Amino acid sequence: MALTAQTTAAPAAQSSSLPIMCLLAGWLIPGAGHFLLRKPIRGLLLFLSIAGMYAVGIALQGKIYLPNTGDLLAILGFISQLGSGLLYVLARVMDWGHLPVQTAFQDYGTKFIVVAGLLNLVAAVDAHSLANGRKAS
Repeated sequence: MALTAQTTAAPAAQSSSLPIMCLLAGWLIPGAGHFLLRKPIRGLLLFLSIAGMYAVGIALQGKIYLPNTGDLLAILGFISQLGSGLLYVLARVMDWGHLPVQTAFQDYGTKFIVVAGLLNLVAAVDAHSLANGRKAS
């Protein structure tokens, strides 16, 4: 009887880590949380949407915010862009978005990058809610 108690406790521990894994994976790679939940179409649509918005923002020469500015709006922009996970890291490594914004197109590009980060955060929280069972698929 002790054997069955141990075997039923192990899946419960694994299932409690699934929501956190979905949240972190969904934050790092857009749509990955939904792939973990075996929702590949939703995950693919999220990846294409978020990566596409990020790519459009980079193509429009949008600004990538740095964490060390003292301006409140720049800090909020940094937090929003950090929401895109590894896309933000890729942009920093490739040195994209370091030029000052001088045209309206560059400003639109910055907004695309910010919205992509915010959309990725919403998608990661959605995957977390689905894994918890708080939201029906």
